[in-house]
Amino acid sequence: MPGMVLFGRRWAIASDDLVFPGAFELFFRVAWWIGILVLYLKQKGKLNCVGGALLNSYLIVLIILLAVIICVVSAVVYVSMKGTICNPGPRKSMPKLVYIRLALFLPEMVWASLGAAWIADSGVHCDKTVVNAIIATVIVSWIIIASTVVTVIIVFDPLGGKMSPYSTSSTDPLDTNDSSQLLNGLKTAARSVWETRIKLMCCCIGKDDHTRVAFSSTAELFSTYFSDTDLVPSDIAAGLTLLHQQQDKKRKDLEEVVSHSLVASQESDLDTELENCHHYVQFAAAAYGWPLYIYTNPFTGFCRIGGDCCRNRTAEYEFIGGDHLSCHFGSILKTTGLHYRDFIHISFHDKVFELPFLVALDHRKETIVVAVRGTMSLQDILTDLSAESESLNLECEVQDCFAHKGISQAAKYVYQRLISDGILSQAFSIAPEYRLVVVGHSLGAGAASLLAIMLKNSYPEVKCYAFSPPRGLLSKSLSEYSKSFIVSLVLGKDVIPRLSVTNLEDLKRRILRVIAHCNKPKYKILLHGCWYELFGGDPDNFPTELEGGNQVDLTQPLLGEQSLLIHGSPSYNVFDESPRESPTRYPYLYPPGRIIHLVEDDSSGRSYCCSTSRYNAKWATEAEFSKILIGPKMLTDHMPDILIRALDSVVSERATCISCPTQGDFNTNIV
Repeated sequence: MPGMVLFGRRWAIASDDLVFPGAFELFFRVAWWIGILVLYLKQKGKLNCVGGALLNSYLIVLIILLAVIICVVSAVVYVSMKGTICNPGPRKSMPKLVYIRLALFLPEMVWASLGAAWIADSGVHCDKTVVNAIIATVIVSWIIIASTVVTVIIVFDPLGGKMSPYSTSSTDPLDTNDSSQLLNGLKTAARSVWETRIKLMCCCIGKDDHTRVAFSSTAELFSTYFSDTDLVPSDIAAGLTLLHQQQDKKRKDLEEVVSHSLVASQESDLDTELENCHHYVQFAAAAYGWPLYIYTNPFTGFCRIGGDCCRNRTAEYEFIGGDHLSCHFGSILKTTGLHYRDFIHISFHDKVFELPFLVALDHRKETIVVAVRGTMSLQDILTDLSAESESLNLECEVQDCFAHKGISQAAKYVYQRLISDGILSQAFSIAPEYRLVVVGHSLGAGAASLLAIMLKNSYPEVKCYAFSPPRGLLSKSLSEYSKSFIVSLVLGKDVIPRLSVTNLEDLKRRILRVIAHCNKPKYKILLHGCWYELFGGDPDNFPTELEGGNQVDLTQPLLGEQSLLIHGSPSYNVFDESPRESPTRYPYLYPPGRIIHLVEDDSSGRSYCCSTSRYNAKWATEAEFSKILIGPKMLTDHMPDILIRALDSVVSERATCISCPTQGDFNTNIV
């Protein structure tokens, strides 16, 4: 950090990122050099053959060339190890070394080409060992050259040429109109670049109006988020590593939340809602169809539903409205335990802002269940990333009704299908005494929550169970309104219920702060971080703060616009712990309903394959999810199969509990 400037443009790689690739190349080159040297010393007496003089010259020059490359790569690694992330001063000679290293590719390429030509010459009649060794060296040379080209493509930054002005030593580049225009031009270019990237990644999903809107919204989100920093990917990885260790070191001080004592009625309510969650989570999982079923049953899943993929069930499907069923129906039956006649509608129609869903009759609970599918496609990801807010026109006495735009649009689609197509009317005509329940997981949980809010006026007894819903979903007033009929369930350190644009901004600020205060070089941070993530350890063994928190030790700005840090811009101060105001486009949003949190008993363990984690259930407040927590389970805790296993364990333990915990156990909640 900042990104290196080479050939007059910025690249997505910093001068301290060359330790590991350089060390790998150095090891490879040294082994190669020793092998060639041994080969030459052993075989030089056998080069008296026809064409041997050429091969002898080839080996000698190759040995010398490799020795020079080894010296240059050693210098690159040595210099790259100097300094810290925000103190690249000791690495100021790195661009010159990189130029020298790149220049050495030219003679290496020429010599590899000549070697290939000489070996291909039918006039060379030498020992096969020598010939095969030279063939191997030629192949290896071209592999290294090709790898370098691929690396250059990966670290190429399309905005690098436009961002280079910020690397100059101008006294105050943002105090002039020209600089302001340059910054606006950079932001416009960034949006264009991100939109192009997204279109390329999602080139197979069509180009309707919804897709184009989603492309634009996603590009705006990414360009806004990354526009004010000069971070390279390895800086973010190092920052997350440091945050995890800092988080564990200060967990009791920073994340201890004191809640009110639970009265007996609330504890009883927790048991009831946990049992309901345990029941309805199967419908949320069923909405994913066969992919999740095969994933959770890798050895037997296909055998169980394979017959349903090929069997002609037209007569049975006449009772069910829907489309694109294929293998999904068999997995839905297996997951829910219902019969085909219990389903009113199953749709796997999937487009941007249009989610698959199913409607079924649950005779055990006497409910009509609407289950909305979570993220499973590129279209769903675009729906997730359309994160700006939009106002909702709801028939309820709630002020400031606005929500996540993409999820809101998806909920409106399902609402229109349920009402306009008469799906709910058909369901209630079959079971008029049943109650309505809406469920979903992840993106489906967010859509289900908004769908329940939309249906609340027409169906006052509607209930919603949202499993791992996104945090950035509802305005404060809507979140409070939803607590009477929506229950959210969150597992452990799941990142999605803590994920919102404002929380991402907070995470970026924390990353900038922790790497600015770190007095260790990046390669040590990453090595220690890998060990810590895999095997654990004492976070106190790795100090992450500069002694005395001396900000003067920083020799480079943290942001792309240098004067923001140097002159203390009021819009962004990395050392300020106070919350930042969100842009109007991305206001502060909250999770839906009341929240049940399944908290792991021992969060310090490192159990990945055969998890024996034990969880406790408790009511939580939204404040407990106001920061993104870093840890090895922040992603796995979001997986529906892991959530189901944890919920199974909690419900079974509470059901067989003879002497339940006293109320005092719930006074202090440690996340």
